[in-house]
Amino acid sequence: MRTDYRRWIRSLVTGLCVVASGWLAAACHRGIPDPPKISPGSYREKLDIRAGGFRRAFNVHVPAGFDGKSPLPLVVVIHGAFDTAAGMEKASGFSRLADREKFFVLYPEGMNLFGFLSHWNAGHCCGKAAADGVDDVGFLADSIERVCRRLPVDRSRIYMTGFSNGGMLTYRFAAERGKMLAAAAPLAASAGGKASDNAPAWQIPEPAAVLPLLSIHGLVDDFVPFSGGRSPARGGERSYMPVPESLQIFIDRNRCSRRTENKGLCGGRVHQTVWDDEHGGPPVVLYRIEGWGHVWPGRHFTKTMPEGAGIEEFDAAEIVWAFFKQHRRP
Repeated sequence: MRTDYRRWIRSLVTGLCVVASGWLAAACHRGIPDPPKISPGSYREKLDIRAGGFRRAFNVHVPAGFDGKSPLPLVVVIHGAFDTAAGMEKASGFSRLADREKFFVLYPEGMNLFGFLSHWNAGHCCGKAAADGVDDVGFLADSIERVCRRLPVDRSRIYMTGFSNGGMLTYRFAAERGKMLAAAAPLAASAGGKASDNAPAWQIPEPAAVLPLLSIHGLVDDFVPFSGGRSPARGGERSYMPVPESLQIFIDRNRCSRRTENKGLCGGRVHQTVWDDEHGGPPVVLYRIEGWGHVWPGRHFTKTMPEGAGIEEFDAAEIVWAFFKQHRRP
C-alpha cells in the first residue's frame, strides 16, 4: 500500500508539472502583458516603515519623455526642518530641471505629525527625530532601494543633496553610506554641533568612502552660521561646527592636495573654492554667497532680487546638477 501511495503522489506531481509547463508555453505564445508603465509626473508613496507611529513617505518625479526603458540617474533631494517633500520640489526647481536633463528625483519626507513639522535625525539636529534616534539614514537607503526596484535607475549615478536639516542629513548619509552615492551636495548645513549647552557635541564619522562633495552657504546665514558657533535665529540654544571644518573631513578623506580660488562669480558676490589633486581624485567644492541668509539659493527666490544684485540668476539646482553629472560611482 505504501509503495502504491508513493507512486500515486509521483504521478500527480508529474501531471501538474506537465499542465504547468503547457500553460507557461501557451502564455508565452499568447504574450503576457508587461507591468503597467510609469508615466512622467510626480508620485507619492507611503512605506511600511514607521516613526513615532506614523508611516514614512516620499515623492518621486519621473521626467518628461521617460520611455520606461533607458536607465537614468537618480537625485535625492532632502527638505529642511518643517518643510515637506512637495515644498522642496517647488522651491528647489529640481523637477523642472529633471524634465530637461532626464533624471529621476526622489523627495523623501521627514518624521512629522499629520503632515506637519517634518524634520530629520542628522545626529546633532533636529528635534524629536534626533532625540528619539530615528533611523533616517536607513529610511533614505530603503527609499533609494525602493525606487531602484521600481524604475530603471543607473546605480552608478545616484546623487544626494539637501537644505538645512536636510543638508545635515546629507553630510551624515555621505559619511555613513557614501558607497551608495556618486556625489553629494549639502546646502546651508553643518556636519556637526550641539543641540544645547548641556548636550554632547556630535559630528559625522570618518567617511566610509571617498566622495565628490559640493557645498553652498550664505555668509549671513543666521540659522547655521558659516563660521560656526551659536545659532542666533535659535536663541543661542543650538550651535554648529563651522562649514570649513565640516568640509575638511571630506578634504582629508579625499586626500585633496590643491586649493583653487575663483572670486569673480555673479558680480563678485559668489566665491568658489575647489580642493582637488593632480590625479583627478574626488574634489570638494564650496560656494560662499555674500549677503545671503538661510534660504534655498535658487531662482524661486533669487529672481526677486533687484536688478544688479548680482545673484538674480544664481540657481543652486543648476550648479548642483552640473557638479553631479561630472561624477559616476566606480
